[in-house]
Amino acid sequence: MRVITVKQKRVYLDNSATTVVDPEVIREMHPYFSDVYGNASSFHYFGRQAKMALNSARKKIADILNAESEEIFFSGCGTESDNIAIFGIVNAHHKKSHVVTTKIEHHAVLYACKYLEKNGYEVTYLDVDSDGVVSVEDFKKAVKDNTLLVTIMHANNEVGSIQPIENIAVELKRINKKRKNKIYFHTDAVQTAGKVRLNVKKLGIDLLTMSAHKFNGPKGIGALYVKKGVNVSPITFGGHHENGLRPGTENIPYIVGFAKALEVSLNRIEEYDKKVFALREKLKKGILDIIPEVVINGSCNKAVSNILNVSFNYIEGESLLLMLDMKGVAVSTGSACASGSSEPSHVLSAMCVNPILAQGAIRFSFDCHNTEEDVDYVLEVLPRIVSNLRLMSPVYDQKTFKGKNRS
Repeated sequence: MRVITVKQKRVYLDNSATTVVDPEVIREMHPYFSDVYGNASSFHYFGRQAKMALNSARKKIADILNAESEEIFFSGCGTESDNIAIFGIVNAHHKKSHVVTTKIEHHAVLYACKYLEKNGYEVTYLDVDSDGVVSVEDFKKAVKDNTLLVTIMHANNEVGSIQPIENIAVELKRINKKRKNKIYFHTDAVQTAGKVRLNVKKLGIDLLTMSAHKFNGPKGIGALYVKKGVNVSPITFGGHHENGLRPGTENIPYIVGFAKALEVSLNRIEEYDKKVFALREKLKKGILDIIPEVVINGSCNKAVSNILNVSFNYIEGESLLLMLDMKGVAVSTGSACASGSSEPSHVLSAMCVNPILAQGAIRFSFDCHNTEEDVDYVLEVLPRIVSNLRLMSPVYDQKTFKGKNRS
């Protein structure tokens, strides 16, 4: 007897966690695994070939960011770049000082700041509004005489809220003019690099973090922009690589892939933005029209175009994630780095989202490879899953249920 198996439809809507590597990027990287395989620190022919590729990639990234080549440093990931930025600044100044950040930062920043607190540093965690956006006025009030570093993300990884980085930079410039000791400004741009045009001079920051796998590049390669003249101490030791800031043999294939991915992403950025925005809005409208008792977290008007965070009342987000996965749909309950935690999202908590609603939150995140058919399929399977989960909920009363949505 012949058994016929039906292939499971797969829809990937977790692109804020990671993205598929673009075919152009793979082709660009390929020769550096087998043909140009020298160590960029070696002086022979093979090393010089690798060094040329390293320098070329560094310049390409610098040009895209409106920076100088010597201001770009490569690391193993966005988390490492965040840590180099934060600890590198505080270690370079050899004194206990004050750091300003927000309550919605990625854990790469939050945990670094918590570590500083345990070791005698003072940290202020700024509140955000219901859209997940920090106030410039709150920032100004938080600055102290001993403030050394401000680290505020460019866009949040859970709700997509874009922070007023340029406005904060303007205020910080005014503050620094009146001070003897400069306050440095770092932004984690992991969720915006490759999705919006980044100009470090226009942003007005001193340090900026990126990670290639968020914009169709390879995993395991990050970058840190450090403005010329900013003193950053290394946090690991062992060699002269990356001008002494990040020792270890440079990962040439991935660095080449990083530069190519950023180039490809920026070449199609208008097309990308238009497409993912339309897909997000289609899914948002479909959910609001079909499923009662849902809340859109954050303001889609003040956010990157590829993230939609939705709370489904009366159910657990983790249960919904697992049921969607059984239907072939990949989503997230928040940051991929926080998966496995039963605690409500620290981002939604900071936005004062009801804790019960926060537990029922799902993040849908799009990429240029997604299609309208993907959204149609989600809207086909999602209502039944939500309905079934609610019927199992002890707090869901179908008889008195009225179903009002908020967006």
